[in-house]
Amino acid sequence: MRRRLIRSVLPPVFVALPLLAAGLIVAVLPAEAQNFYLNHIREPCLDWVILGLGAVLFVLQTVLGWRALQWRGTAFDERPDHWLTQLAQAAEWFPLLGLLGTVAGILQTFAHISGDTKQTEIVTRYAPAITATGSGLFMALINILPTWIVVTGRDLIRTLAGDPAPAAAEPAAAKPGAPPAAPARPQPAHPAH
Repeated sequence: MRRRLIRSVLPPVFVALPLLAAGLIVAVLPAEAQNFYLNHIREPCLDWVILGLGAVLFVLQTVLGWRALQWRGTAFDERPDHWLTQLAQAAEWFPLLGLLGTVAGILQTFAHISGDTKQTEIVTRYAPAITATGSGLFMALINILPTWIVVTGRDLIRTLAGDPAPAAAEPAAAKPGAPPAAPARPQPAHPAH
């Protein structure tokens, strides 16, 4: 009964954590920063691409994370693991997209600066540089959470339910003619000081 309860109650809690973390991040940002951001992403821009792709990846990872935390027979459902890994790696591109938007915003600003350019025009032209950076960082942050939550959640569920840790995979047999695998390095019994 305890195992069943742990295996059924904890997965939805873990799946909700990345969404709650995203909400917390937005909530703790200063109101002026939120307003500036929202006022400067109203026109189609790179932010829309970053936020759109990030939202799709986040939803996909959340659904796959839910499946990965479901118990099937004697272990967790590992079928989504490959896709979770791929989507988490894809999320690593968001800061680069944000940086690209930053460079574009800076170039746009410098292209329009002349001797008598007003400060408001500079801020208006520079805003995409700041918002693209923020969008890229935010999407990268929330999109690394689902996979981490699955790994951590599985370990915690196994521990609380009293299930043994999964057995380590056996090393693949060497191909004929291939050099032998290097032996594992022994670990010291006591850490060096």
